[in-house]
Amino acid sequence: MKQLEATKWKSPIGELTLVCDGTALKAIHFEDETDDYVQSYWRKRGCLLTYRKQGMTEVKNQLADYFEGKRKRFELELSPEGTSFQKSVWQALTEIDFGETRSYSQVAARIGSPKAVRAVGAANGRNPIPIVIPCHRVIGANGTLTGYAGGLDVKQKLLQLETSSDS
Repeated sequence: MKQLEATKWKSPIGELTLVCDGTALKAIHFEDETDDYVQSYWRKRGCLLTYRKQGMTEVKNQLADYFEGKRKRFELELSPEGTSFQKSVWQALTEIDFGETRSYSQVAARIGSPKAVRAVGAANGRNPIPIVIPCHRVIGANGTLTGYAGGLDVKQKLLQLETSSDS
């Protein structure tokens, strides 16, 4: 089994579990995902998590800067697991500027698959590195907030943080 490192970090939106492969960030899990769920999730992918109290200092520092409104773009090595289509969607999400939003159809058009709106929504929902890969910046075509793994209240807080920090 592949060894991965995990650590917990208390953020303004709740405790996050950060998962790294030693060089790159692989996932961020929200606090409602129990340790048992997180362990099971990775075990199914042939990985064994080792929790450490210390570690991932750069990830924590950049997240802290983001939540303090000091960082608008992350500069981290990322290694999300997904299909090539999902990765193309996640790449497009990283191109949405801090404080801006896009609709699912705009993201679909951006990746050259304008009819794949539902598939874009599904890929957005499977984003393993929320916040850093900003899936919270994708909203409904009518401007409404739509599903978010951390909950719509967290999505709203992230968007509010970005619009109030944007200057």
